[in-house]
Amino acid sequence: MQRIQLHYTLQEAPSSSVIHHPLLALLESIAQEGSISGAARALRLSYRHVWGSLKKWEDQLGREVILWGKGHTAQLSPFGQRLLLTERQAQARLAPHIEAIQAELERSFALSYDERTPVLSLHASYDSAYSVLRQFASMQGPLAVHLDLTPCVSVDALRALNEGRAALAGFHVLEAAGKHSMSAHIYQPLLDVVQHRCISLGRRAQGLIVAAGNPLQLRSLQDVAQRKAQFVNRPLGTGTRVVLADLMAQSHLHPEDIVGFDDEEPSHNAVAQAVAQGQADVGLGIASAALAKGLDFVALCQEHDLLVCHANLLQHPAMQALCSMLRSAAWHQSMRALGGHDCTGSGDVGLLHERLPWWSKSCSHHAQDQAQSIGIT
Repeated sequence: MQRIQLHYTLQEAPSSSVIHHPLLALLESIAQEGSISGAARALRLSYRHVWGSLKKWEDQLGREVILWGKGHTAQLSPFGQRLLLTERQAQARLAPHIEAIQAELERSFALSYDERTPVLSLHASYDSAYSVLRQFASMQGPLAVHLDLTPCVSVDALRALNEGRAALAGFHVLEAAGKHSMSAHIYQPLLDVVQHRCISLGRRAQGLIVAAGNPLQLRSLQDVAQRKAQFVNRPLGTGTRVVLADLMAQSHLHPEDIVGFDDEEPSHNAVAQAVAQGQADVGLGIASAALAKGLDFVALCQEHDLLVCHANLLQHPAMQALCSMLRSAAWHQSMRALGGHDCTGSGDVGLLHERLPWWSKSCSHHAQDQAQSIGIT
């Protein structure tokens, strides 16, 4: 059995949460380019080096990873295909955990190299926008802020804020949610209208992540149910699961109407990877995850994307620097490149009831009953 050993490097350039392996990089490039020579050009390596590396890996693994027939374009062997697809799924599932470790290591180095670098702990949902924000904030020269990012479900992010484990909590909430919604029932007990303030990141679209070309022509959750499309869900506690509950209520759908309702993936990227590999026909997620995998996206709703903090933290220089960054043209450009995010109002600070139209003094019994019926309590 092959064993995995992890290591990390230090560099000035922005990094990603993907763990790179030379063999998988070769297989990925060959799958994309269709030839060893094309893969060599894409990787800026010599044909001889790529050919020799593949043979070396085949000797070590005791299995062919390439079909070596003469006169044919290079193709991955069944074993090579399985190895690549399995590794892609593992990377998608583990990325949030790897990023949390990466953020903790970067925090340690930031404090060691320059004790003047302000550090803000951020617990936030599994949206790649927060990863981009962490990189962006660290590259602002003398105004840089290190965001100690812990990816987690939205409910846990708000709990971390309330328990003093985080300075900032990032979560998203359905823009059109009403006072009887699941959003109101889940989030209101975790928010304090007196102590908390919200900082806008703008808006983002949630919708159906489907295969390229949308072969099943899925345009709504009703289509997903009626056509028995294989669905992949997000876990309880995630903001997307809360959004799904509200959308299903609006469509008069129940969990038993959705094939695969109990099949879960931990992040938007993992949902997209499951669709890309054909393990599912559709999942609910964000546009950037679909675009990154070459998939189609059918928008269903808009959400407020928010950071929440205690009101007294707003006067801290690091918080003021962060809000200034969020208003900058450079940040808006970063979000446009990511896709699916609208930065209008980014960096604006407000009261909870200004961003959450469903805010009321008490949650409705209707929403509580609805929560119990679909397993969210």
